[in-house]
Amino acid sequence: MIIRRYQAEALGDSFGIQMGGIDGLATAAAWGRVSPGGRTVVHRHDETEQITIVSGDGEFLVDDRRIPAGPGTVAVFAPFEPHVLGNAGDGDLIFLTQYWRDAAQVSAAVRGEKPADPARPIFVFSTPPTPNGDLHLGHLSGPYLGADAYVRYQRMNGAQAWHLTGSDDFQSYVRDLARQEQRAPGETAAHFSAEIAATLALMDIEPDQYTVTGTDPDYRRGLREFFSKLVASGRIKPVAGPALADPENGAYLYEVDVAGGCPVCASSTRGNICEQCGEPNAVVDLLDPITAVSGLTPVPTTVTRFALPLHEFRDAVRLHHRFGRVPARLRELADRVFRRERLDIALTHPSDWGIPPAESEGAGQVVWVWPEMSYGFLHGIQRLAERLGAGWKASAPQPEWKLVHFFGYDNSFYHSILYPALYSLAFPGWEPDIDYHVNEFYLLAGEKFSTSRRHAIWGKEILSPDSVDAVRFFLAGTRAERTRTNFTTAEYERVLDEQLIGIWQRWLVDLGCRVARRFGGRAPEAGSWTAEHLAFLRRLHLRLDATTASLGPDGFSLRTTAAEIDGIVCDAVQFAAESGQLADIATLDSEMRTSIVLELTAAKLLAAVSAPIMPRFAAKLDTALGGHGLRDWPDTVEPVPAGSSIALSEAVFFRPSRDAAAIPVAEAVSP
Repeated sequence: MIIRRYQAEALGDSFGIQMGGIDGLATAAAWGRVSPGGRTVVHRHDETEQITIVSGDGEFLVDDRRIPAGPGTVAVFAPFEPHVLGNAGDGDLIFLTQYWRDAAQVSAAVRGEKPADPARPIFVFSTPPTPNGDLHLGHLSGPYLGADAYVRYQRMNGAQAWHLTGSDDFQSYVRDLARQEQRAPGETAAHFSAEIAATLALMDIEPDQYTVTGTDPDYRRGLREFFSKLVASGRIKPVAGPALADPENGAYLYEVDVAGGCPVCASSTRGNICEQCGEPNAVVDLLDPITAVSGLTPVPTTVTRFALPLHEFRDAVRLHHRFGRVPARLRELADRVFRRERLDIALTHPSDWGIPPAESEGAGQVVWVWPEMSYGFLHGIQRLAERLGAGWKASAPQPEWKLVHFFGYDNSFYHSILYPALYSLAFPGWEPDIDYHVNEFYLLAGEKFSTSRRHAIWGKEILSPDSVDAVRFFLAGTRAERTRTNFTTAEYERVLDEQLIGIWQRWLVDLGCRVARRFGGRAPEAGSWTAEHLAFLRRLHLRLDATTASLGPDGFSLRTTAAEIDGIVCDAVQFAAESGQLADIATLDSEMRTSIVLELTAAKLLAAVSAPIMPRFAAKLDTALGGHGLRDWPDTVEPVPAGSSIALSEAVFFRPSRDAAAIPVAEAVSP
């Protein structure tokens, strides 16, 4: 007999609570104690875990659900399933946990992500672009294509997912361009906001909500109310601090107005954020600063601004990073930022372009556009709700909301560090569940795409109904996901001509010709199966599994998706070449029917899994295979139904770029 009794004095700190191991049981086990008001940190592990509540009043937090857990409650968590156990009572919550590793369950969990809850709303944000220019390929390859493909995939899996973005009108870069063009900032913003929306449409990206912050009738009021909530928390106050001013006219300098060396990495940067290392600066700490307009050395001054002592939110941000998907790149940035002993972030700046706070201490200032954006995401949800007839409110975010942010690394500090801190102040009872998807810089001729320097290939220069799928495929395959990548016109043309036309289209048309010649244009039934047939079918199943994993929330990677999609074609072309050697042997007619069926199966799979990245190509291919629309993500690999009309022989999916010479080949330029 083995008897083990709970002993409070034997417990130690673990998972954010008190725990102590139990030896000698059939499974690994431990006692746990959660103090009143406490809870475990959110965690996941590769063991199956069974938790039995012994005494106290608790609750499990799983995804967006809160599940009461009183004495006698037993909960079992599968491998990698994130969970939290909290104390909802006045006394200690005591529990027994037993855990073990089940290889079969681990394998099942790794092979298939948990499907999205069809009742849970998923709001997918691509960071709102600055309307000081149109969208270039650097923009399109990053947040916008990423968010669009993500939403398409989620919808094919039955999820309620929406793509939200808009026009970030109150950026200082808009004001700066308007000064150069000698027109009002609102005119500049309105012009480029319309151009941006048009370019997104050319890219087959049609957001479900496009908020124009400068003209939305309720946006100003909502932002001011949000900011007042931040001030009411008592943590954000007007603080007098050092600043820089123009030596000629005394104008306050920030962001686009001033340049210098980053105080952290010494890279050339503008005020407030470094695009290279991702860390914020206070402008006054720039190395050798100069004014952007005159090139003169700024003069020191003192300005009172509303400020957030961000260093006080170190633990809160780190705890937030345990929820959702937070890539290592963002965790590393947070670690660097919070090594600072003190970090005060100005939330308002003296300016005449932007939305002033309601507080009298904010006279002559505007809410800085980056904190403003944290409200803008919630406002977009409310605007979407008004059209859908839903009850979502920007002033009352809900725990069941799933937020997904797509942005470039230069925006990482704001999205993944500043915004969680602001949300904790404005909505103390809300724990936002946010997945973060960050991309690095997409380069052109070795230099960062830049709107302000006009170093770019603009979307409208390359996008058309004939080219959009090729552009989307190329950008997906070269997307700067974990490292910087480079766009060249020559490589795009090579992929279009040699890969998409020379291999994909040639195979599909040839397949259509063989079906027309041998089976009168109808999909045949399979005949005898060989070992080679089974091997190819297994290969298609592996491609489906890999593509599914690359589009799912945990492993989202359009570069991997593009490679797997191309892999389906390469596998099929190789299989067709090997099978074709037996095409004229009459005694093997039955085996040849199976080969044709499997090639058509590969084409059907190609249509389905390419839909999130190449929607026009996918729809055309589905139609050519006798399909009736691509609505659902495939659970398995299935053949084209026998007797289906196959119209591949004369199909045109891709066309050569007739105006290739018109696509500019940019020269490297200096910053």
